[in-house]
Amino acid sequence: MPSLFDPLQIGALQLANRIVMAPLTRSRSRGLLPGPLAVEYYRQRASAGLIISEGAQISREGQGYLDTPGIHTPEQIAAWKKVTDAVHAEGGKIAVQLWHVGRISHTQFQPEGRAPLSSTDRAAKGKTFTADGFVDISAPRALALEEIPSVVAAFAHAARCAVEAGFDAVEVHGANGYLIDQFLRDSINDRTDAYGGAIENRARLLIEVMTAIAAEIGADRTGLRLSPVTPVNDAGQDSDAQALFNHVAERLAPLKLAFLHVIEGQTGGARDIAPFDYAAMRARFQGAWIANNGYTREMALQAVAEGRADLVAFGRDFISNPDLVRRLRLNAPLQPLDKATLYGGEAKGYTDYPALATA
Repeated sequence: MPSLFDPLQIGALQLANRIVMAPLTRSRSRGLLPGPLAVEYYRQRASAGLIISEGAQISREGQGYLDTPGIHTPEQIAAWKKVTDAVHAEGGKIAVQLWHVGRISHTQFQPEGRAPLSSTDRAAKGKTFTADGFVDISAPRALALEEIPSVVAAFAHAARCAVEAGFDAVEVHGANGYLIDQFLRDSINDRTDAYGGAIENRARLLIEVMTAIAAEIGADRTGLRLSPVTPVNDAGQDSDAQALFNHVAERLAPLKLAFLHVIEGQTGGARDIAPFDYAAMRARFQGAWIANNGYTREMALQAVAEGRADLVAFGRDFISNPDLVRRLRLNAPLQPLDKATLYGGEAKGYTDYPALATA
C-alpha cells in the first residue's frame, strides 16, 4: 500500500512525499511583493512534498485583500524568484496559486477605484481586509462578453510569469467563492449569455483558463483547486453540485493536468456541510488527486493507503509547524496556532514557530 511518506511523480514533478502545504493567505506582502520574511517562511517549510503558495493575484483587478502578492509584473517575478530559489536550495518543490478574487474585493484595490469584476452585478455579503480594517465588500460589475478573453489571457500571462519566477508548477484558484467559482455556481452566476445558464456554459471560463495555461506552460505543470460545496465568501450551494463538478472533472480529463486539489466540505470547517460524492468526481479525472480540509495524521495515512487520495494537503498545521512532515513521520505533538497573528504583522506567528529539537 502507498504511504503518505512515499515519493510520488505528479505531472512533471517528482515529489519527496505526499504531504502538501496548502495555500495560506497571510497578508504580509507590502507593495504586493513577497519580502525577506516570505523567503524564510517558505524555506522553513520546504520539506513538504509540494508547497502551494498563498494566492497571488494575476492582475490588479484580481486583488481583494490588503498586502497580498501578485504574479504579473517584473518586480513580482524578481521577488518570488528569491522564494523559489530558497525552497529549491532545501530540496523542495513549490507551485504558485493563481488568484482572481472576482467580486470578493473592494473599490480601493481596483484600478481607478472601479467596481470589482464578476459573473454578476450582485454583491456578496461579507467583509474584506483593507487599510481601514475589515470593511464591507464592494458591489461588482458583471464582465461583458468581450472582456472575458482578457481574463483568460491574464491567467496565462501569470502562469508564464510563474515559470520565469522559478515555480515548479501553478495551481489555479477555482474555489472558495472567488471569480471562477462565481461563474461555476448557479447560486451566483445569473448570466444569460454563453457563460451562464447550463452547466456547460457556467464551466466555460474555467475550461478556457485551464486550456490556455496548459498551452502556455504545459499541462504537466498545471493544477486546479476546487471546493464543490463550501459556502465561504457567500457562495451559495449550486442547485446540482454533483452534476456540475462531475462535468468539470470530465472536461478537464483530456487536458491531462498534473493534479486536482479538492476541498471536502466547508473550507476550514465542517466536512459534512452538504452531501457530495468525491469518489464519483475523482473517477472522472485521471491526474493526481489532492484531498484537503481538516485532515489529521490518521485520516491522511488512511486516505493514501486506501487510494482515496494520492496526496493530502495540510493548511493551518503548516503555519505553526514548519517541520510538519517530520512531526507527522514521528507522530510528534503539533504546536497550536496563534490565530491573532494569522494576517498582517511581522515575524511573530510567521517565521518564529520553532522546529522540533533534534535528538
